[in-house]
Amino acid sequence: MHRSVDVAGLSSALRDALGPAAVSTDPLARQVASTDWAHMSPILAARLPAGLADLVAYPADVEQLGTAVALAHRSGVPVTVRGKGTGNYGQGIPLRDGLVIDTSNCRQILQVGDGWIRAETGATFVALEAAARSTGQELAILPSTVGSALGGFIAGGAGGTGSLENGWTWDGYVRALDVVPCTGAATTVPLAGPATRPMIHAYGTTGVIATATVQLRPARNWTSLLSSFPSGPGAVEAGRALMRLDPVPRLVSLDEPGIVACYPTDPAMPAGRTSLRAIVDAGTLPAARELVSASGGRVEAERPKGAALLTSLSFNHTTHRVRKVRPELCHLQVMGDVLVEQPDAVRAVLPDTLLHLDGFRAHDGPTFAGMVMCRYTTPDALHAGIAALRGLGVAVDDPHTWELSHELDLLRAAAARFDPDGLLNPGKLPPA
Repeated sequence: MHRSVDVAGLSSALRDALGPAAVSTDPLARQVASTDWAHMSPILAARLPAGLADLVAYPADVEQLGTAVALAHRSGVPVTVRGKGTGNYGQGIPLRDGLVIDTSNCRQILQVGDGWIRAETGATFVALEAAARSTGQELAILPSTVGSALGGFIAGGAGGTGSLENGWTWDGYVRALDVVPCTGAATTVPLAGPATRPMIHAYGTTGVIATATVQLRPARNWTSLLSSFPSGPGAVEAGRALMRLDPVPRLVSLDEPGIVACYPTDPAMPAGRTSLRAIVDAGTLPAARELVSASGGRVEAERPKGAALLTSLSFNHTTHRVRKVRPELCHLQVMGDVLVEQPDAVRAVLPDTLLHLDGFRAHDGPTFAGMVMCRYTTPDALHAGIAALRGLGVAVDDPHTWELSHELDLLRAAAARFDPDGLLNPGKLPPA
């Protein structure tokens, strides 16, 4: 870390380089730029506010983004880069204050090719999907919050709509990146293929994503199928069958009645029944109907324009909806067939457990991932529950910490190269 920190000097230099309108020290702007959805975790909420930007920069393009990072490095000021601030773990909170760079204006879509799209880091998934669709293609994966920014999702997310077919963001989804190192030089470093891995789900600690090239698939005629079941086992059986349709559905989601009760009232999600929803290729609708019926369910609705609703009832959007109605509950991110093969054992671990499940492509085929919703009491009790779930064979990703925990040696090596002074989002990458 630099011995001297010159925030005032950085503010002046940024105004000269980016223009006065592209830099703010306004208290409200600083607060907004220092906030994400970490409050969904009761453990993290108790630690808020955890940091406050000294100033916020709004670069207009990749060149200005590189300039902002270089000037911060020369001033010894910590840098936290954010997109739309939709992260749930404090990924975008500047724990050491300093400079927050809002990439919302770096949103140009640069090129659409056969099987890929390249854009600046702040491009939203609404814009990306529209650009892909104009060429007869669509995004392989998009987050449940479609207003999220491309770079923010790559740096802070992991999967979403499309993951049933295409897996995690690091499973070939990210084709290439241009990365700004925090070394004082306003340049970008191109990375491709496996070399991009240390930048994915690293919270911006290993380099600043300037542009990204991500995977596209041929566009399909998607439609939404909403069905319900009198109990969970039939819905699980049908869900597993739907996941094996050809073409593979873009999304399969399952909710127990207790979670359905937290959603907006919809006749296609009747109270007291397990809800199974899918975004399927229209050509597979007859087969999907038969699978639902064969497992004891009934089709409640088919909506050709219903994909947006189903996306908003998946992954962490579910947590947001449930906690609005039942704030005493918290969530754990979970994965594995044990969730549906031993549901009673899973429910016995933590009080008031409810399950939300999404289909996901694992290395050995489709499986269920999702959320365990449970009553929060104390951090110790929740962490004991995590250990007990792992003892059952449930893969649990703890959403109640903003410290990275996966592939730390790989991330530290990349950080040593691209951020040797430890200025990028400090506090998120644990020291060795």
